[in-house]
Amino acid sequence: MSDAVAEEPTHPALRSQVNRVPHLPGLDGLRAIAVVGVMLYHADHRWLTGGFLGVEVFFVISGYLITMLLLSEKERTGKVSLRQFWLRRARRLLPALYVMMASLAVYMAFFRQRPMGQTRGDLVAGLFYVSNWFQVWVGQSYTAVESFAPLRHLWSLAVEEQYYLFWPLVMAFLLRRKGDRLPRLAALLVAGSIAIAVVIGMLYVSGTVFHGANAITGATTCGAAESHGFVSLFGHCINVNEFLYLSTPTRLGGLMLGAAMEIGRAHV
Repeated sequence: MSDAVAEEPTHPALRSQVNRVPHLPGLDGLRAIAVVGVMLYHADHRWLTGGFLGVEVFFVISGYLITMLLLSEKERTGKVSLRQFWLRRARRLLPALYVMMASLAVYMAFFRQRPMGQTRGDLVAGLFYVSNWFQVWVGQSYTAVESFAPLRHLWSLAVEEQYYLFWPLVMAFLLRRKGDRLPRLAALLVAGSIAIAVVIGMLYVSGTVFHGANAITGATTCGAAESHGFVSLFGHCINVNEFLYLSTPTRLGGLMLGAAMEIGRAHV
């Protein structure tokens, strides 16, 4: 059985098997709990301040299921087709996203024209699945209270899509080599997930986060004396806590943990 990364077999029945993940009722329960937690958090976050952790549950589930798909394809066909994997993800995710964004654009053109200019950047970022980095750059805090920010939730989808791009490359590389590397990878993923959580805890800025303005020019400044919780990146003020919450590297912990769980399960 070849270990090379190659095209997926063209036989319809085999292709259907590769694309199918077995139904796991326990994951349905986890999804339900995560959804309810996020909904309650957004409805009244003072009552359930930790509800946003439901997003992390979704990251763990995604890491688990995507790794299951890759290992299942390798087991059934002896190879992993990266092109077919990415095409399946695109067919599953892109149509719903683009229909939603097109519908929103039409709605705003007729009924919410005033904030349409502010949403233009969100639309472009959502189109290319980089909403999390766009929000970090413009300082559009996910927790900020605004009357109309319909695409702010796309940051988590962007993190997952970026994960879908690079994780199959890692798995395809490792699956071409001896299988005894995978249990070691599971341990490294768990350690990496813990390390990310520790680093986030160390870098988190407590207290009120603010930036001031230059006394002479009035321009926004990230100087130590005029701000708290901001750093300067290419002359641009970046909120440290927003970076920790939205950026891809700092949100990989849950995805890595889910991948480690599936690798461990598959090699028990």
